[in-house]
Amino acid sequence: MENLLPQAYLIGLVVLLGGAAVVVARQIWKVRQDEVTLARLERQGGQGDQTEARDAASLYELGSVQLRKRLFGQAVESLSEARQLATAEEAPAEALALIENALGFALAAQKNYKTALKHYRAALKAKPDYPVALNNLAYALEKEQDPEQARATYQKVLELDSGNRTALKRLNRLERTQGKAA
Repeated sequence: MENLLPQAYLIGLVVLLGGAAVVVARQIWKVRQDEVTLARLERQGGQGDQTEARDAASLYELGSVQLRKRLFGQAVESLSEARQLATAEEAPAEALALIENALGFALAAQKNYKTALKHYRAALKAKPDYPVALNNLAYALEKEQDPEQARATYQKVLELDSGNRTALKRLNRLERTQGKAA
């Protein structure tokens, strides 16, 4: 009985440290994968006169990795180029919607909400039932001080996906702040 408490403490400590080690290892693995992908994609297209032809998909992938690494300025450049190539290649509407939404996200992360709104709307023009772009559009509308349009946009998200947690949370928050302001 006397040894039970120290043993339980040590077992608990080992389990806790083991769990923390797994979490840290997963995070290191994700960061390493992003680093390898970023290096590969930058090497593909960034060697002066020997630049290989880039396509919209690889530029979108590069922009996505740059977004995850919070390199927003570089992501805007990559995604803008991807959008131009996708338009020239007459890519499917869904591909254009993904690129436009990511570009809007990169701009919103730089607090350039007006331009981000333009890209979110372009994404929705390409794919009208795109809940992620609708959520992003509503958030940018909130930041641009247009709560009524933001509320309507969140409600449209909920019409498409009634269980969308982001829209539910943001709509509730918007209604609470509007209730206090009224």
